[in-house]
Amino acid sequence: PCVEKHDDKASFGMIHATTLLTMHLAGSLARRGAKVLIVDADPQATATRWAATAPDETPFPAAVAGLGNLEDRLHREIRKFIGDYDYLIIDCPPSADSPISQSALLVADLALVPVIPSPPDLWAGIAIRQVLQTVEAVNEGLQAHLLINQRKPGTRLASKTLELLPKYGIPILKTQIGDREAFRHAAAAGLTAADLGRPAGAAAADIEALTDEVLSLLNRDSHEQET
Repeated sequence: PCVEKHDDKASFGMIHATTLLTMHLAGSLARRGAKVLIVDADPQATATRWAATAPDETPFPAAVAGLGNLEDRLHREIRKFIGDYDYLIIDCPPSADSPISQSALLVADLALVPVIPSPPDLWAGIAIRQVLQTVEAVNEGLQAHLLINQRKPGTRLASKTLELLPKYGIPILKTQIGDREAFRHAAAAGLTAADLGRPAGAAAADIEALTDEVLSLLNRDSHEQET
């Protein structure tokens, strides 16, 4: 979910039904030395509550701004933050055709569209493609990529579903995020998988691979921000 500010545009991560990827990607970028702002544009304010749950001694490494009440005015407010952060990551409602999501896409460099390998998510992909085509007429620099999320390896349904994704005409990231319990434990604690140590190693590795690929799409060295 996320990207670098560039040419007066904001970074953008559109999340399907979960804030997990937004928070983990933001945490990964922040740990590499970047200054990151999470724009919580979902009226449910899940990202805001997640960060607020973090222990006082280990606050969440990225800042959060709650802007879920702005709807189609979101892109105007986002521009006020561009000069202050290396990355802006926008957590939007799960509906691709909501005014909030469409407003965010107007100023985004990169849209990450997580897709769970299941028929309902494939059906939703049709609406996503239509929205992207409309927005790209205004925001010509927008990159959009599908991200396989919550994949359970070896399942027949997942394999068949993945075979259909190229037909949507949206590039698919090489990185795939597994359906891992560590992500849910991290959310409950206001942390990221990287904070949970060795038991969450596989989940943390998924996020690091995603971060590297996102930075590559943004033409940034994957280790450029590391301290």
